[in-house]
Amino acid sequence: INRLLLEDDTALVNRNSEYQSIIKEFRAFLSDCKDVLDEVTTMRLLESLLVLLSANPFSIEALPAIIISFCSYGRVEELVYFASLKEQHEIVIHYYIQQGEAKKALEVLRKPAVPIDLQYKFAPDLITLDAYETVEFWMASNNLNPRKLIPAMMRYSSEPHAKNETHEVIKYLEFCVHHLHNEDPGIHNLLLSLYAKQEDDSSLLRFLQCKFGKGQENGPDFFYDPKYALRLCLKEKRMRACVHIYSMMSMHEEAVALALQIDPELAMAEADKVEDDEDLRKKLWLMVAKHVIEQEKGTKRENIRKAIAFLKETDGLLKIEDILPFFPDFALIDDFKEAICSSLDDYNKQIEQLKQEMNDATHGADNIRNDISALAQRYVVIDRDEDCGVCRRKILAIGGDYRMASGYTAVGSMAPFYVFPCGHAFHSHCLIAHVTRCTNESQAEYILDLQKQLTLLGSEVRRESNGGLTNESITSISPADKLRSQLDDAVASECPFCCELMIREISLPFIMPEEAQQVASWEIKPQNLGNQRSFSLPV
Repeated sequence: INRLLLEDDTALVNRNSEYQSIIKEFRAFLSDCKDVLDEVTTMRLLESLLVLLSANPFSIEALPAIIISFCSYGRVEELVYFASLKEQHEIVIHYYIQQGEAKKALEVLRKPAVPIDLQYKFAPDLITLDAYETVEFWMASNNLNPRKLIPAMMRYSSEPHAKNETHEVIKYLEFCVHHLHNEDPGIHNLLLSLYAKQEDDSSLLRFLQCKFGKGQENGPDFFYDPKYALRLCLKEKRMRACVHIYSMMSMHEEAVALALQIDPELAMAEADKVEDDEDLRKKLWLMVAKHVIEQEKGTKRENIRKAIAFLKETDGLLKIEDILPFFPDFALIDDFKEAICSSLDDYNKQIEQLKQEMNDATHGADNIRNDISALAQRYVVIDRDEDCGVCRRKILAIGGDYRMASGYTAVGSMAPFYVFPCGHAFHSHCLIAHVTRCTNESQAEYILDLQKQLTLLGSEVRRESNGGLTNESITSISPADKLRSQLDDAVASECPFCCELMIREISLPFIMPEEAQQVASWEIKPQNLGNQRSFSLPV
């Protein structure tokens, strides 16, 4: 190869053909003998050459004698070719980067056998050398972690760029956020910082308003750090972005105060965002009103007209009396005549509305009292053959149950039976037994205690009265009436067959756990007939 290169230029075409043939043969030799060649010696030669070339690529005299021939006659490509055969990808990529050939370096990185760590290692050099091709390579890769590329992206972003030049890092970060749905706070913070440094803040405002985490259960609406974003936007003088961040952090007073320095319309929009706190919303609108009135430079009458017009924008939240303190003390009352009259008319309408509401409430209370009175006098006609819903005996039984019909039952002086609007009827003692059996333990104890007190109190009253009722005895029955009312509320507030009590019984088993032993005692066990003797009867 060297002999052909040292020959003169005669027969150039033939020499080039022979040269290419020898180069092809030499590379075939390297490919065939890659496993038997001394890799350490060969690669040491390659590494020394690349280091010296990178340190002083224009000084051949600085190279050792053993590689002067390779450098002089262009044998570096063959050495790089041998390195690629031995899968020394780092050396090959480093050589291409030194030669400024980013595309060839990226082609090496595209090989499946190349470790992914090399992509992160050479990312800063590659994006500096060719940002477009590098970012396109990143976007085409599926296994990259964008967070590990942050040092390379920051290195690229720190360099000055032309005004109309596409910012490749912003393009890649937008790809990560919008297409890959990356949720790494570092990626979102970096993209936000790059937006904040641009002259046009429209991209920054759109980014801040996007809720990338919306729809995720128990997840945040955004993934950047709002405190970091606020500090950055204040530093870069992005005041509209600061207003949005203040509002997002529920710092509405700060948002309105800052918005008033930029645009009163923006401040009004921020004040209108508060919907669940009427007092805070009114306070924010008062801040806007004070600023608008104090900043007016026209005549006094024009300022008053503008202030009155401003009241209409608040949708009735502010009244004329709310903004009067913001005017000077010597303002003529005539200038506010129209607004004051309008405000008085509004108050008159509100008073009339309140009167109507009071009349409606009074009428409703009268209706309720009438319903209560009618309820106390309501009665039900039942058939004489009506059965008790629990014991199935006649409700109007006589004879042995005459005492119950007379008003003196096993539960004291109380109604002998209950009839509900649905038509179900129960003996009083049957109803108490059914409710206490089906309700919870504490309620059952409460009912039984009332039953006991009512029974004892009824016995004492009958014993003291000796069968006759006097005014004193009627007065003494008053505690019994109270107990009877409490017992009625406990057991007869609703029909036990139609109320929630019956619904709860659906989930109860037919056999309770405490009845399991009794059920087991009724089990019929088969007898062992194997040991029994059989007898034959004579015919």
